[in-house]
Amino acid sequence: MAMGSLSDSDDDFNPEINTTPLVDVMLVLLIIFIITIPVINHSVKIDLPRATNQPNLAKPENINLSIDAQGKVYWNNEAVDLPQMQSRIAEAAKKNPQPELHLRAERTTQYEKVAQVMAAAQSGGLGKIGFITDPTTH
Repeated sequence: MAMGSLSDSDDDFNPEINTTPLVDVMLVLLIIFIITIPVINHSVKIDLPRATNQPNLAKPENINLSIDAQGKVYWNNEAVDLPQMQSRIAEAAKKNPQPELHLRAERTTQYEKVAQVMAAAQSGGLGKIGFITDPTTH
């Protein structure tokens, strides 16, 4: 029963951290990075051709198609009947680039008239139809 220092016992707790494994891991990582960094930065020099880009300035004019409450159809503010509208849609579908059909209808217009115009545009070959609404009315 000797009352001596704590270092006399074989089961003493050593509060110091062993840094040898940490240094070994760091050296291995350093060697890996030294080997891989030149591989990442290696590139082949190629003389690529130059190309110019011209914006497409040919923008088609839109077709304004309006339907009033009685079901009358107006092509750019000109009253047309169904056969005239179909022939004009067929002519517009042949243009390149194809114009967009902007469809306006009053609130009280029967949906049947709107559906007829949409069907005529689809069968005539127009691919883009936009619906114009008035957000200020309630």
